Amino acid sequence: MTGPTTARALGAPCWLSLAARDLGAAERFYGAVLGWSFRPGELGAGAPYAVGERDGVPVAGIAALAAELAVPVAWTVFFAVEDADAAVARIRERGGTVGVGPVAYPPQGRAALATDRDGAAFGVWEGRLVDRWQVGERAAPAWVELHTRDAFDAAVFYGGVLRWADGSPGCCETSYEEDRVVLRRAGVAVARLDGGPVEAASPRPQLRPRWLVRFRVPDVAASVAAVTEHGGTVVPGGEWGGAREPEAADAAGRVVVRDPDGALFTLEAAGTP
Repeated sequence: MTGPTTARALGAPCWLSLAARDLGAAERFYGAVLGWSFRPGELGAGAPYAVGERDGVPVAGIAALAAELAVPVAWTVFFAVEDADAAVARIRERGGTVGVGPVAYPPQGRAALATDRDGAAFGVWEGRLVDRWQVGERAAPAWVELHTRDAFDAAVFYGGVLRWADGSPGCCETSYEEDRVVLRRAGVAVARLDGGPVEAASPRPQLRPRWLVRFRVPDVAASVAAVTEHGGTVVPGGEWGGAREPEAADAAGRVVVRDPDGALFTLEAAGTP
């Protein structure tokens, strides 16, 4: 699987991370569902950490940090920044909330966890990046998309925080397409901001503003079977929780699931546009 390598572009998605309670249990679940193999990673301070790979290509990291940082088990999209302190200041200036950090993970770098103005969680990362990590449409092993109240308002927030509009060499470009904002790297889409019927206070995480993560698999049906066999659940209502009619692509094979600890993600057939 190939796609645009965004890890060297400031302001672009640069990594996906799961804060799990039990690293071994998470490895068993995601290995069975997504076909990943795992290798030990480095997170600093001896924190248990593993890098999930698909066909030798790194896809995501899993760390046993949920209890330590007092955060829910969830997938988080991280964006590359030059200076974590400056990025945190921009988040606060624009009405976001910083929940954790910046925290140092020597010798790799520094990270912070935050929420945007509507409550969607995301992370920023300053430091060494993962080579060969890829995200994008169709061929890449993962895709990220913001579900939010107003995509254009969200683009103003993230554009300011991540400096999308600064014209920095090698950064990303944004385009406005109907009710969506698309982030591109070298002309290829690497993330999308999508406006729709979200509910910030909903008891169902699926309906709240959030950065959703899709993982691509060769056989969606087999992966769904592995989800239930290994203690996860299928979540009805599609990626918008039934609040919006599913798109044609959803009907063609996207399935929202939850891992045994409650982390939401979407299964998608490899090659889906």
